[in-house]
Amino acid sequence: MVNIGTLFRECQSVLEAARIPDARFDAMCIFQDCLGDKNPLFRPLEAVNPETEAKIRAMTERRLNGEPLQYILGEWEFYGYPFKVGAGVLIPRPDTETLVDNVIRLCRENKITSPRVADLCAGSGCIAVTLKKELPLSEVFAIELSQEALPYLRQNVSLNEAAVDIIEGDVLSDKTASGFSGLDIVVSNPPYLTADEMNELQEEVRREPSMALAGGGDGLDFYRALTPLWKGALRNGGWLCYEFGMGQHDEVGKILAGNGFENIKFTRDLGGIIRTAMAQKTEENNG
Repeated sequence: MVNIGTLFRECQSVLEAARIPDARFDAMCIFQDCLGDKNPLFRPLEAVNPETEAKIRAMTERRLNGEPLQYILGEWEFYGYPFKVGAGVLIPRPDTETLVDNVIRLCRENKITSPRVADLCAGSGCIAVTLKKELPLSEVFAIELSQEALPYLRQNVSLNEAAVDIIEGDVLSDKTASGFSGLDIVVSNPPYLTADEMNELQEEVRREPSMALAGGGDGLDFYRALTPLWKGALRNGGWLCYEFGMGQHDEVGKILAGNGFENIKFTRDLGGIIRTAMAQKTEENNG
């Protein structure tokens, strides 16, 4: 039987040869998952049983074929919480933790102890679930249309024991938006990739659902539609919080201002990119 060290070097080598980004990290994640050990290389001479070896090789082959590591593992961490992921649902990304940070800070700074929050385009539920866990007195609605993403959303709400209200609906529909009123916060990480960006996606990103990525020609279709539609669902003084792509902040700011939102604030992600916006609905702009 092959030992852990030898098998790891082989898997890392084939991933590197295929120019898989972060080959060592990906190999480590696969080994951690299959061996149930956070530090498998601490015992490099230990033999790997044939069944586990076959599983490791199969997962490595899937990665060689361009499947996202997160789909292969079936679970990914966001904000310290586990989320089930797979084909049909957008993979939670660290950039989105900035959006969650903003909402939590917003509630604490404004002493909103039991906010009513709607998460639009909820996907895996990473935003909705995390907000409910971090703000236990909140009332959180997760709205999602995709029949492929909804099972993951339901599973993750259950997995994390989060009392999130799941609503199957189209966030671009007036019927959906009109069902809400008096919300403290509307939060969304909508599709925002431009048409050019969709044509230039990496192989693994192409495996993710296009309906969660494609934002129209300039990537801003959802912001133009959601902003006026969901403004009415917010109470006076409520906040609309968005994530968006690199370089889109000026246009998103114009869309928010053009719809009468004030106190528009932008935040950078951990990479230094302006990634999120918060904007307030006030009595003066409640036309």
